[in-house]
Amino acid sequence: MAGEPQDDCLFCKIAEGHVPATIVRETQTTVAFRDINPQAPTHVLVIPKVHYENAATLAAAEPAIAADVLTEARSVAQDEKLDSYRIVFNTGAGAGQTVFHAHAHVLGGRGLQWPPG
Repeated sequence: MAGEPQDDCLFCKIAEGHVPATIVRETQTTVAFRDINPQAPTHVLVIPKVHYENAATLAAAEPAIAADVLTEARSVAQDEKLDSYRIVFNTGAGAGQTVFHAHAHVLGGRGLQWPPG
C-alpha cells in the first residue's frame, strides 16, 4: 500500500532506524542523512518517512509531506552553511533514480555547473 513502509526498501529501513546512516536532521515526517557516495562536498538526502516510489507520486498523494521534504532541504543547506546549493529529485531509472523511495539530494560546497556531468 502506498505510504506504508516497504520491507525491501533501503530508505524505509533507514527511516525506521533498522539500517544505520549518518542522520543530520529528523522531523516528524522526514529524515535527512549523508549520501554514502557523495557527488559534492555536501551531499545529503532528505526522505519522507512514508514510502512513495518517487517525488511525483509523493507530491500527488501527500503534497504537505512533499513540502516538508523541500523545507528540510532548505534547513539542511542552512545547517551546512551553503550559500549556493542544488536540490535534485531523480524520478525514474532513466533519470538516475536507483532507490525507489522519494528523496531529494541536497548538493553544495563546490561550483555546480549546468548541465550536470
